[in-house]
Amino acid sequence: MIREAETPWEVLVAEVMSQQTGIERVGPAWRRFVDRWPTPADLAEAGTHELLSAWVGLGYNRRALALRDAARSIATDHGGRVPMSVEDLERLPGIGPYTARAVAAAAFRVPVAPLDVNVRRVVSRVLGVPPTTPGLQVVADDLVSRGQPGRWLDAVMDLASGTCTPRAPRCDACPLAVLCVSRGMDVVVQPQARGVPFPATTRWLRGRLVAALTAAPAGTWVPLPERMGQHDADAIGAAARRLEREGFVDLRAGEARVRR
Repeated sequence: MIREAETPWEVLVAEVMSQQTGIERVGPAWRRFVDRWPTPADLAEAGTHELLSAWVGLGYNRRALALRDAARSIATDHGGRVPMSVEDLERLPGIGPYTARAVAAAAFRVPVAPLDVNVRRVVSRVLGVPPTTPGLQVVADDLVSRGQPGRWLDAVMDLASGTCTPRAPRCDACPLAVLCVSRGMDVVVQPQARGVPFPATTRWLRGRLVAALTAAPAGTWVPLPERMGQHDADAIGAAARRLEREGFVDLRAGEARVRR
């Protein structure tokens, strides 16, 4: 999906959508989104209701508002053009070090390495150092292709997903095996603590509540339900108040609507 992006804006939208969301869920939503708002200036004028409606299914809805804030910053501070430098990209709302480097590399051929968990794993294994090693970003930037950093990132991502996997790396099939300090070594995987089932989390509740409100016509007040899944009225009210503080919704006695 990201490889279909033709403009820096399309790259930026794809990268923001891909934060904490599986790529298989992003593709169709990304295409509809950039067709609807093909420039930062277009998204800058979008209403909250239509924006959240377009974001349904992607989760972490605050990313949608942050992306609109970034679009407004691009429109007012950068002449409507996505900035080229990592430093300027990091100053945009909701854009962290990884996303800034991913956009710079893919859209502007800046030779920097976006260090997400996958790229970090490949680089650290090749070098034979822990993934948390200080200064790994600087070393990784030196490894990036000077001429085609976007293709370098695509190649490392493919390597991480199909060969240099977290639990059972296929060192015999790795094109970097002759260079990799860690080739053939046993992988130590820390056991993960058992988490709370997703439907019991506040994140699940917030997502369902936003989806219910965006399903109603824009500006419509919707009664807050007494129950949503495993969550009672008190939990729903608390989630709604937090969504109000974050700028998603308006509240009045027992009702909510998506903020205009």
